[in-house]
Amino acid sequence: MIQLDDNFLQDLGVGGLPDDQKQAILAQVYEELEMRVGTQLSENLSDEQMAEFDAIIRQDEEKIRGWLNINMPDYAQREDYQAFMQSAQQDVTNPSLATLVEFVSSHWLAKNSPDFKEVVAATIDEIKREIMGSRDAILSAA
Repeated sequence: MIQLDDNFLQDLGVGGLPDDQKQAILAQVYEELEMRVGTQLSENLSDEQMAEFDAIIRQDEEKIRGWLNINMPDYAQREDYQAFMQSAQQDVTNPSLATLVEFVSSHWLAKNSPDFKEVVAATIDEIKREIMGSRDAILSAA
């Protein structure tokens, strides 16, 4: 899993920036990553799939529970669910909606966009190259 944190910035040679600038860069990288990956993945999804994923991301609990009932009716007993909730420090019988969204969206993506991880990895590598190419300008602007 890609961690957008101080180590990420250190690896790119911009870890010495002031904290507020580091946070701004990380936020910008996250937004750019989300936008580029979403754009690329949406090219291979139907309008129905896009609407379904949008409902999941918007935390539409009825749609989330409906997706689980159809696609993973035994989700609460699954080892991956148990492990996910444990790592998120959530009660498996009553997780927060945000944590449930994270679990469902990852499974939705695995089912509907099996190349999701590869797309994310390629996109983050592209963004890293762009930052490294602009490193001197970034540092001098600080």
